[in-house]
Amino acid sequence: MTKLTPELEAKILRLHHAERWPPGTIAQQLGLHHSTVSRILERDGAPKARLLRPSKADPYVPFIIATLKKYPRLTAARLFQMVCERGYEGRSDHFRSIVARYRPAPPTEAYLRLKTLPGDQAQVDWGNFGKLQVGEAKRPLVGFVMVLSYSRAIFLRFFPSQQLAHFLAGHEEAFARWGGTPRTILYDNLKSVVLDRVGDAIRFNPQLLAFAAHYRYEPRPVAPYRGNEKGRVERAIRYVRDNFIPARSFESFADINRQADAWCTTVSLERGWPEDRRDTVAGALERESTALRALPNDNFPCHERLEVHVGKTPYVRFDLNDYSIPSDTRKKTLTILASLKTVRILNGEEIIATHQRSFDRGRQIEEPAHIEALRERKRHARKARNTDELSRAAPSSVRLLTKLAERHEALGRHVADLRELLRTYGGARLEAAIIEALDNRAPHPQAVRQVLEREHEARGQTAALPIPLRPDPRLENLDFAQHSLGDYDACVDEVRDDLGLEGEEAQQ
Repeated sequence: MTKLTPELEAKILRLHHAERWPPGTIAQQLGLHHSTVSRILERDGAPKARLLRPSKADPYVPFIIATLKKYPRLTAARLFQMVCERGYEGRSDHFRSIVARYRPAPPTEAYLRLKTLPGDQAQVDWGNFGKLQVGEAKRPLVGFVMVLSYSRAIFLRFFPSQQLAHFLAGHEEAFARWGGTPRTILYDNLKSVVLDRVGDAIRFNPQLLAFAAHYRYEPRPVAPYRGNEKGRVERAIRYVRDNFIPARSFESFADINRQADAWCTTVSLERGWPEDRRDTVAGALERESTALRALPNDNFPCHERLEVHVGKTPYVRFDLNDYSIPSDTRKKTLTILASLKTVRILNGEEIIATHQRSFDRGRQIEEPAHIEALRERKRHARKARNTDELSRAAPSSVRLLTKLAERHEALGRHVADLRELLRTYGGARLEAAIIEALDNRAPHPQAVRQVLEREHEARGQTAALPIPLRPDPRLENLDFAQHSLGDYDACVDEVRDDLGLEGEEAQQ
């Protein structure tokens, strides 16, 4: 590919103006693309030749020019509908090129380079930087950027969303980093700042107004579609994209914010100061820090706040994960206060649980004491349910268990034995057997079992199986062959002959 040099550009201009070669011939002879030759000629002021063929839209050109002059931002699609109503029969794609040909160019605007005093102004905006994979969850990676307009010092903090709690937390951390607040902060027309706007009539977000009043600065939204009014933060976001993000890997929000802090306090401060390249941003920040307003003694509450209702399980759901709570706070409405690092759970004004925040998905973050307390409670509840079942079926069991407790017996095992007898023999028979055992001064489940088995045998009934067998089709219609006892008789005869025993002695 031919390299474009000043000598080659001069040759292109000479061949076109002196030799009257068309752009296509020049490109073919010099081995260049025709667009390269056309660009050089247009930059030099040569008019671009266009071959204008007759078109179905020619009769409508005066109407198009007049309409665009009155409504310069009218879309080509709407103009196409208007000319079709007036008889145009052409296609819409060709019509777009005709509108582009006659649409008036927007007037160019010149901008003044504004200078600010130290500590007078800061600019704030969000930047979207893709996604961050955390475990099984893919989180949005949103960067909060604040720039001090005088020194160009940058504060960068990454969050999983652009919600107001994160917006205010970014301000608070930036103020803490610089040790003060500017007098004015410029914003875009974000919902976190402006709820409604008609011209200069602005309805601010009341929580942002309270935050600004707490830190004694003036929030000032720029005019709509006027990003140039906060160009310093726009350039800072582009600087973050070009200088911080490339060739880095991030494992979590804590990791990326740790790297962002290191970058803000080293690389971004070492760059040249735009007002005087002999100085650095760090030197300008040192001068500006003395002009910032002092911070108040207390912080503004900037945590994420959520009211949650607890169900049957001792967990609260927050941001795709479950966090454990004490088991005695179920069926209540609790408050969650969350930051990037911690999740605090409150019952009224009392903090009942504090967990490290997880940005994964479907995790159960548990406090071991919460789970152990629940298990212990369930263990006691299971014992209580078993005792209630016994007392309803056999009221005398309460007296029996009281006797056992007085003797410091393990009640759990005895309750299990009595419940087994209840399933085997029924409540009425168990009650009678317990009363007899108590009358015989034998307050023990084994004594109750002996009474029940003796009564069972006295009725001539087969032994009661305490464990019922589950039905199994493999055990149905099985034939068991009875073993012959002749072998045992033969063994007995051999022993008798060896010992020389006869009659009753042999039988014994």
